[in-house]
Amino acid sequence: MTETQSDQNLTILLNNSLCQCLLFVCFLILILGTVLKYAPGLLLGGKLQHDCGTERAIGYFLEPLLCFAPFCKKPLHITLKGITNDSVDPSVDAIKYSSLPVLKRFIINDENLEVKIISRGLPPNGGGGSFIHLPRYKYNSSIKIPRPRSLYSRKNSERESKGKNSEKEKKEEKEKKSPGFGLTLVAESTTGVFYSAEAISKPSGSKGDLFVPEDVAQQACFNLFEEINRGGCVDSNSRSIACLLMALGPADVSKIKTGPLSPYTIQLLRHREDFLQLRIKLDTEKDEKLLLGTNKVYLSCFGVGFVNLSRKVS
Repeated sequence: MTETQSDQNLTILLNNSLCQCLLFVCFLILILGTVLKYAPGLLLGGKLQHDCGTERAIGYFLEPLLCFAPFCKKPLHITLKGITNDSVDPSVDAIKYSSLPVLKRFIINDENLEVKIISRGLPPNGGGGSFIHLPRYKYNSSIKIPRPRSLYSRKNSERESKGKNSEKEKKEEKEKKSPGFGLTLVAESTTGVFYSAEAISKPSGSKGDLFVPEDVAQQACFNLFEEINRGGCVDSNSRSIACLLMALGPADVSKIKTGPLSPYTIQLLRHREDFLQLRIKLDTEKDEKLLLGTNKVYLSCFGVGFVNLSRKVS
C-alpha cells in the first residue's frame, strides 16, 4: 500500500460523528488494522445524536457509554438510531433490565439514569432508536455484590417491528424498517441479581429455525435457563461492565462472583492489565453447598482511583 493510499484510507473512527461529538480525541487507524495512533483528550458529553448504522446494533455502542459517562464534562443525553435488537450484540432491553441494575451498584446517585426505546429496529435495515440519559454519577467506595439466592420474579419484553408504517410518516423511514419479532426474558433473585436472555427471529431469506413465535419463545427460555445455570451476581451481558468499573473505581477492594469466564471477558481482563497495569485476583468457589450449576469464579481487584478531571470542585 502506498503512502497516498494510506492517507486516503486513514481512518474510520476519525470520520465517525459519535467520536467527534463525544470525545475530543483523534483516532487514526490504517485500513489494514495494523497501526493505531491515539491522541487522548477530554470526554465532552452533552446532547448528542448518532446513527449507529446497520452493521452493529445499538447495544454495541451503548455498553461503553455506560462506562464513559462518569468521566464526561457534561451529563450525557444521547439518541442512538439503528438496530435495537439482533442476535449478535446485547439488545437495548437486555442492557436496560440487567446492566443498569449492575451499574447502580457502582454509583451513588442513580436517580436520573434512563434508557428508553423510542422505536424498534431489526436487521437488516434497522430504523429503530433509543434515548439514553447518563448523568455524571459518583462511584461507591467499594463493591461487593451479594450472591444470588432464590429467584422470585421475572419480566418479559416482547417486541415486534412491522414492515409498514402509517401514511403520515416519511417514505425514507418506511424503507428502513425490517419486519421481525423477538423476546427478552429477565429473572430477578431475592438479593436483586438480574439474569437476562433473549431470542430474535431470523430475517427473511436467511437460514435457521427461528421463523415462528413459538420457536423464538422456546429459544429465549432455553437461553434464560442456561444463564441462570451459569449463576453469579452478574449475568454474561453485564460482566464486562462490572470488571471495567471495578478497575476504574476508587482505591479500594471490589469483589464480585460470576459464572465461567467467556473468551470476551478473558480478553477484556488482558487489555485491562495492558492499559492500567492492574491484575485481578481469581478464586474458585470452595463451599460445596454453593456449587450449584456451573463452576463459579470470584473476581477481586484494587481500583486505580480514576477521576473525572473535567468535574468542577466546589
